[in-house]
Amino acid sequence: MAKALVIVESPAKAKTIEKFLGKSHYTVKASVGHVRDLPKSQLGVDIENNFEPKYINIRGKGDVIKELKKEAKKAKRVYLATDPDREGEAISWHLSYILNIDEKEECRIEFHEITKDAIKKAIKNPRSINLDLVDAQQARRVLDRLLGYQISPILWQKVRKGLSAGRVQSVTTKLVCEREDEINSFIPKEYWTIDLIVKNKDGEEFVLKFYGEDGKKIELENEDQVKEILEIVKNNDLIVNKIESKSRRKSAPKPFTTSVLQQDAANKLNFTTKKTMMVAQELYEGIDIKGEGTVGLISYIRTDSKRISEEAKEKAKNYIVESIGENYYKNQTKENKSKKEDKKVQDAHEAIRPTSVERTPDSIKDSLSRDQYKLYNLIWRRFVASQMEDSVFDVLNVECKISNLVFKATGSKLKFDGYTKIYNFTEREDKILPGLSEGENLTIQKEEPAQHFTSPPPRYTEASLVKTLEELGIGRPSTYAPTITTILNRGYVEKDGTSLLPTELGIIVTKILDENFQKFMDVDFTADMESQLDEIEEGNAEWKKVVEEFYSPLKEAIRIAMEKIEKVNMDEETDEICEVCGANMVIKYGRFGKFMACKNYPECKNTRPIVNKIGVKCPKCKDGDVIMRKSKKNKVFYGCSNYPECDFVAWNKPVEEVCEQCGSYMYEKYSKSGKKIVCSNKECKNEKIVEDE
Repeated sequence: MAKALVIVESPAKAKTIEKFLGKSHYTVKASVGHVRDLPKSQLGVDIENNFEPKYINIRGKGDVIKELKKEAKKAKRVYLATDPDREGEAISWHLSYILNIDEKEECRIEFHEITKDAIKKAIKNPRSINLDLVDAQQARRVLDRLLGYQISPILWQKVRKGLSAGRVQSVTTKLVCEREDEINSFIPKEYWTIDLIVKNKDGEEFVLKFYGEDGKKIELENEDQVKEILEIVKNNDLIVNKIESKSRRKSAPKPFTTSVLQQDAANKLNFTTKKTMMVAQELYEGIDIKGEGTVGLISYIRTDSKRISEEAKEKAKNYIVESIGENYYKNQTKENKSKKEDKKVQDAHEAIRPTSVERTPDSIKDSLSRDQYKLYNLIWRRFVASQMEDSVFDVLNVECKISNLVFKATGSKLKFDGYTKIYNFTEREDKILPGLSEGENLTIQKEEPAQHFTSPPPRYTEASLVKTLEELGIGRPSTYAPTITTILNRGYVEKDGTSLLPTELGIIVTKILDENFQKFMDVDFTADMESQLDEIEEGNAEWKKVVEEFYSPLKEAIRIAMEKIEKVNMDEETDEICEVCGANMVIKYGRFGKFMACKNYPECKNTRPIVNKIGVKCPKCKDGDVIMRKSKKNKVFYGCSNYPECDFVAWNKPVEEVCEQCGSYMYEKYSKSGKKIVCSNKECKNEKIVEDE
């Protein structure tokens, strides 16, 4: 008896789905991603023929295509079950071409989670291929190819080989460069604060902070202002003028979209965007759970929707009421979505959520890897929390006066934990103020004026860069992680801890592109192009016309750039002498970053690595210098200059200081609270905050 053929993208997904459908009636095969694409060796777009793409079968996919054709020929029916997005729709379209399936035939099935019910429901509701989705993907692919393949050769010619430009990657690099410019040009501004340590009538101490004058907030900009205020404070009584008590509610966060998942995983789990998506893909495609078999644990991972199905909401409600408490469930009214969100988000898509809320993280922990457990735990808790009641705080605001000067203090106490019972990744302490009454006199124990300086904007992290890309409308959920990976791999951006900073190469390339292709490097233009792709997806625009409007100014910009851009000599001569021939060494750029080479190349081919000393002696051998190195993945780490004789290595930057408690070396660590110096001995908890310079 002939079976039906189901084609998915990945082998892991194929195994999971075949188990649900049964081998006796269905054969499930994987295309292993795309089977057709534009050729790598040429532009692959016929510009003269209305931008017609020249698709070819991808090299290395011959055996896969052969097997799919063989299985399709003997199958009674073929179902194309690729991912539920533009890319997945395009893969199905290419498969239909290879397998001679009419694109109008109801061969396409779509599901947003890999569970038995979802798969069987999808099989019962096939549809034809959505050509609007396909056209949106074609437009994106052709636009990226036209820009990348026609601007990149200019960079090869004018800077060096191996460089690339891209519609999204170049703008993303520009954002990192602009942030570095802001930091370098930042002029710190002086400001002051005044704290008063006071006692109430019962002798209980607390801190009041200067607010302003006559109820108006005042920014203290210099020491003279501070001295005037302290003079008044010394000669007057401090009186409690107003006490205000109220409750403050904090609502639960929405379930994860792709970008918010990437941000939260970076901030809470220290995952890179690439790692987050890799682990999330594993959870989506299916994990072998003890006593249950292989099952997809989370819904589809590339989404900008916050919507949750009614069925999932009902199951969450039952879990919360039965396992946490009825008072923790929030009876949510139908939420109003903005018109913008309605237009942008496809109704079929949901937020990222567990496929079964009853499958708690701890109940399946033994079946998951460490990273899988961490990410599933984050997703599960976020989803459950989204259906829970607000947390409630009792807040006490106290206003005190000395003459016409106002000082304030705020206390808060958790009244009801609400959603934070499930979703709370930071320790929180109540700030309790002592008992006070209006008109009460307070005794000043100490005045604490402090000088501060404003800080420059922080460098981007992967999390904050993803947030910015989303806010600006650059790229889409599926592109954030690969875009960041690309600019790191190209050497345009590098990591220092979790911070992203531009390399010299990134700055040079960005400057060239910005000066000669300003329109295409403009953030608003890039965001508008994403909106036009959405219009194509919704059937409101013709993809080749969108491409034509994009290409006309690009063609002219390329012609001018070829004449205008001068050759950039990135070689930098140094005082270092070549030990082979005696000539000066120059700094050059290679695939893996900077290195030193003899000026007389190619006659002399002597090269050596560049050693970046950080001014600290090796804490292990005490003889070598600690130098900054880079891993194969372009991640900064620190090692001894005497390697391999000394194998000292560390991810965090060591400092000269030695721990006074245990004698181990100390290293720099950055957190939201600022820079710390931390002991390298995990058993020693010694650390201290580094004051602003």
